[in-house]
Amino acid sequence: MQYDDSQSQILQRIAAALERLAPAAAAAPDFESAEAFIWQVNPEAFVAVEQVNRLPLSLLKGIERMIDMLLTNTVRFARGLPANNALLWGARGMGKSSLVKAVHAETRSIAAQDGQTSGSNLKLVEIHREDIASLPRSLNHMRKSPHRFIVFCDDLSFDQDDTSYKSLKAVLEGGIEGRPDNVVFYATSNRRHMMPRDMLENERSTAINPSEAVEEKVSLSDRFGLWIGFHNCTQADYFEMVHAYAGHFGLTYPADKLEAEAREWAVTRGGRSGRVAWQYIQDLAGRLEKHLTK
Repeated sequence: MQYDDSQSQILQRIAAALERLAPAAAAAPDFESAEAFIWQVNPEAFVAVEQVNRLPLSLLKGIERMIDMLLTNTVRFARGLPANNALLWGARGMGKSSLVKAVHAETRSIAAQDGQTSGSNLKLVEIHREDIASLPRSLNHMRKSPHRFIVFCDDLSFDQDDTSYKSLKAVLEGGIEGRPDNVVFYATSNRRHMMPRDMLENERSTAINPSEAVEEKVSLSDRFGLWIGFHNCTQADYFEMVHAYAGHFGLTYPADKLEAEAREWAVTRGGRSGRVAWQYIQDLAGRLEKHLTK
């Protein structure tokens, strides 16, 4: 079919307009720009985090065994050795998410001290709970990278009608591609199986085969080779946390008064935990007009 000059010009202008309307091609992720990123779904991107909100590993008290387990697993992974996905579950406010972030920094520091390049190659990528369904797409980007990644999801749990856990199961272990060798998945949850007890009980009471229905629900946690349980802290552990925070941030305060106030603060909060200790320290620093620089 032949077009005259005027028709060709019109077609060219239409084509140019369509090109302007089309979304720009996504830029390749720049994993060299930072040590930590947040996965963003729309538009797809890894948003660099200039300064990670975390505490030094030395300030996490009362969880020494948990620290050793996760740090050992992470150092192995950073060195290119086999490592497990990790589920940190249990009591609220006991430092589960703080531990993941602190271990990432400590692993990079250990590698730097040993003169290894693997530490600088270890990146932390946070994926939000509501974006779990997009995890396979984010892994496709990481799979092509020479870096190693800790993919971190905080407070991971699923409700009755939520089926996104099925796609997560396939990604972690069992799908055709599976988890890339340069990626490990760390998640925190208040529940060991990441699902409320009443949800599991409902499956038992309504399913034709109760055991099979429950097995499908809890099999997600089986994809995590490393389970690290956190429990409520003792008063001695709680006081150790408070003293460690006060010492680290240079808050000069009588020890007996510090403990008395911290005890009262825990009573008003309904329990003791690392989070409660940190909240008390923030209150104390405000009263003393001191800044807390992490």
